Amino acid sequence: MLNRNEALKLLREYKAILEGHFLLTSGRHSGIYVEKFRLLEHPELTAQFAEPIAEHFREANPDLIVAPLTGGILVAHEVGKLLGKPIAFPERSREGMEWRRGFHPSDGQRVLIIEDVITTGKTMLEIKDAVTRNGAEVIGIGCLVCRGRIDLQPQPFAVVSMNLASFPADRCPLCKKHIPLEKRGSRPEKDEGGRMKAEELPHEESPPPEA
Repeated sequence: MLNRNEALKLLREYKAILEGHFLLTSGRHSGIYVEKFRLLEHPELTAQFAEPIAEHFREANPDLIVAPLTGGILVAHEVGKLLGKPIAFPERSREGMEWRRGFHPSDGQRVLIIEDVITTGKTMLEIKDAVTRNGAEVIGIGCLVCRGRIDLQPQPFAVVSMNLASFPADRCPLCKKHIPLEKRGSRPEKDEGGRMKAEELPHEESPPPEA
């Protein structure tokens, strides 16, 4: 089973750790970006990184594994396989995280939340709210990489914990050096009120035409 040093070596080997000037999904800027899809594009590597997470939470015996789209659910799928548990995912909408496609954590269920990379914990808080408002209990949070110590309960278990600096956009030293900013994340932009822009909202699926 992978230890931290082995996992970190693989992240570097597969060029999942990039240097430059990046816009994180949190809106903050950083000189380091963890491009998890260089890892997740290899199923066998994803399975290797999922194993320490599954073993860490095996005795907790969750009923359900929940994760965000897209990277998180790929990790959750592997964790679910190892623990023999079903998976589910909420989807982002104008109102926040919603349950669709028949997914619906039930009252009393013990839920393990999985993510690929955690920066500020904002997405984890949104998913935790989506889980607990249905009466389910969050018994743990697991991830591939945590970029630093965050105020999140339960405290996440990470295969690789790092201490990577990030900066508010208006106080970014990389911006002052005029280093070009690169956006690699997939989170939609928001308006001044913090709402998703209308053109970025997920499209509702249309029902199939009648035969």
